[in-house]
Amino acid sequence: MAQQVDLILRGGAVITMNAGYDVFSEGAVAISGDAIVAVGAVADLEGRYEARETVECSGQVIMPGLVNAHTHVPMTLLRGLNDDLRLDVWLGYLMPVEREFVTPEFVKLGTRLACTEMIRSGVTSFADMYYFESEIAEETAEIGMRALLGQSVMIFPAPDAENFEEGLILCRRFIEKWRDHPLVVPAVAPHAWYTATPELLRACSELARTYDVPLHTHIAETALEVQNSKEQNNMPVVPWNARHGILETKLLAAHCVHLDRGEMYDLKKAGAGVAHCPSSNLKLASGFARVGMMLEMGLNVGVGTDGAASNNDLDMFQEMHLAALLAKTVSNDPTVLPARQALEVATIGGARAMHMAHLAGSLEPGKRADIAIVDTNRIHNWPHFHNQEDAIYSRLVYATKSTDVAHVLCNGRWLMRDRRLLTVDPERATQEAAEVAARIDAFVQERESSAYNKLVVLAGVQRQESYEVQLKASLGEDDRILEVLQGPEIEITKHSHYRQYDYYFFFDGRDPDADRLRYREDEFINAKGEVYKARSRLTLLGQHRLEEYPNAVMLSRSRYLAPAEQSVRFYREYFDPERVVEVYKERRRWRILYKDTDFAINLDQMRQPGMPGYFLEIKSRTWSRHDADRKANLISELLQVFGIDGAEVQRSDYAELALD
Repeated sequence: MAQQVDLILRGGAVITMNAGYDVFSEGAVAISGDAIVAVGAVADLEGRYEARETVECSGQVIMPGLVNAHTHVPMTLLRGLNDDLRLDVWLGYLMPVEREFVTPEFVKLGTRLACTEMIRSGVTSFADMYYFESEIAEETAEIGMRALLGQSVMIFPAPDAENFEEGLILCRRFIEKWRDHPLVVPAVAPHAWYTATPELLRACSELARTYDVPLHTHIAETALEVQNSKEQNNMPVVPWNARHGILETKLLAAHCVHLDRGEMYDLKKAGAGVAHCPSSNLKLASGFARVGMMLEMGLNVGVGTDGAASNNDLDMFQEMHLAALLAKTVSNDPTVLPARQALEVATIGGARAMHMAHLAGSLEPGKRADIAIVDTNRIHNWPHFHNQEDAIYSRLVYATKSTDVAHVLCNGRWLMRDRRLLTVDPERATQEAAEVAARIDAFVQERESSAYNKLVVLAGVQRQESYEVQLKASLGEDDRILEVLQGPEIEITKHSHYRQYDYYFFFDGRDPDADRLRYREDEFINAKGEVYKARSRLTLLGQHRLEEYPNAVMLSRSRYLAPAEQSVRFYREYFDPERVVEVYKERRRWRILYKDTDFAINLDQMRQPGMPGYFLEIKSRTWSRHDADRKANLISELLQVFGIDGAEVQRSDYAELALD
């Protein structure tokens, strides 16, 4: 008597991606509930199984659903927002937008949009890392896709957590809520070592081990990341993660572009999975992952799209096609990552990397019915050759398009039939996405309207408005200044010596109070002439002084004084100034008391541009008009004490002098 099943797919070519790479040219798959019951030739299954529904798949390929091993699904709502930038500058643009807009409703809409796109391209499983992951899980489960979902944990304030302690609590609750779900596998997701502390990494690895769930993180995505790890941690990225327990978890490591062979071996030994993201790595110029070497070593490698904001799509057919071509180019060997292996990393390889191979990635009895059915009868897929056993893989990897996907099942449930989506409304999702995009556009346009606004939204920059009364004079020699400083009229409270490297970014003058931004690097020099400390700061300056007093004493305002946490190259690319002026000077500074009032006395020698003699600056912070008037008068007195006449007074600042 025939065994009763719910569904039989028959007549198409069945690609199993099992251990033997079995292919049945006229095959069938029997499904009961959420699981595959049997796979084989039509002739072998006929008579053994009787189905409530049979779907004829002649002229089509029945294959495992594709596995997107790394993405950030809500970032579909940020697709195309800021392209053609370096990774760090791109993040500098993106993170302020995320802080402003990412909410539970935002991630749900982004998830609907992403799932729509992935289902249409034959994806049934994906690995995500983002914020409000429980809401992403709700949307994913309702739509019916399978996912490994990682709750992000970072040291920075995030849209769903003010600090990493809150992030860990949120992650724990997320795991406890979803760990027994049939479609959702919860995971811990420390974003990367450089957005973490050792304490955070250890806490995340301990949490993943305690609940026996995967850990999803970015590893060695850029050469700069690796360089920074060696400089800051005295070791490459993988050993640093290993030191803090990350390799003791069910690790899914995204990107892994810049690994040495030893690091690859460490990941293999740990049973880690690698998510290779070729489109994103190429678009952000992150480099070329040595996937051929990883596979040769036996690493579990999958393919991911990364987020739609950095790819800019979630098309896994395109991704595995590119992975195959790129691996050949990087190795200079056309035999590396052949078509069958390329399909493998996009299916069962991705499932292994995500620690889900017992559930998905291949068509085998007992596994979940996650299946894509692909029409290979379109003109770009003809003719069909059969003289090579791997010809069908070549058609799928090198010729098939995502638009060729006709039907999709996940966990035995139809998600798409005859290219019609059944569990999500794409028209409604795109309409709502357009409304969100309009709000983001308005926010970005306002931010881009001035350097002031761009600085405000940078992570970690705090407003510190400052007013200063100051005077500058040019001197032939420094003798008389040094002599006065040792005299009875002045009390020295502190002395410092440093080298200052200033980069002035000039803008178009639309905002006169934010005409230029100064990036300053200070190197502190000890008595032996050695650098013992360094710091970097940002100061936003206006083109006009608020007031000029007698003797060219100026009252000026700095709108921001903040630590500079990025490189000068980052700020140059982020702010995109009209021009940049570089000034390098040697500075000796004395903090003094004159008539019980604090002043800074700076003696500067200009090294770039080279200028003879010295420049004297007398400065004091002020907080009221009355205080500014009083200090301006005291500076006029100090001019007389130092023996400086009006001819020596300078009304230009250093940036203006450099432009002359």
